[in-house]
Amino acid sequence: MRGNSTFSKSIDTEVIFMTPRVSSVLNRDVKQFGKKFLFDRNEETCWNSDQGSSQWVMLEFPQTVKVTELQLQFQGGFTGRTCRLEGGRKGASLVEIADFYPEDTNRLQRFSIHKESIADKFKIIFEKSTDFFGRIIIYHLDVLGEKVL
Repeated sequence: MRGNSTFSKSIDTEVIFMTPRVSSVLNRDVKQFGKKFLFDRNEETCWNSDQGSSQWVMLEFPQTVKVTELQLQFQGGFTGRTCRLEGGRKGASLVEIADFYPEDTNRLQRFSIHKESIADKFKIIFEKSTDFFGRIIIYHLDVLGEKVL
């Protein structure tokens, strides 16, 4: 995946490729803390945002999907305290889908999405962090759902 910004996510047992973007990377050190580490399933690597409030991860899919669950593993002490999932179709504004409130822990957390979540792009916004400086550290991010025909 070196040099490529397309990653895969599991949507209904089938892998769909998507393009992620992030709000920031700690000290702009993408080799050590970049977005590619959100999806590599390696417990030794992570995405580490720089400081500042309202960090985010944007996921753009090549086709319309329905998200049913988010799975996140933070580093305790650098957890999103108040989070929001937004979504929208290509060319349209994002709308709020769900608010969720992770625990300040290192374990994998699952958040079911009950509201209508059919979109081509999704943005996970970490409005507040447990870190005083607003940094977020994520070791694992997975999006579960299904393709929309």
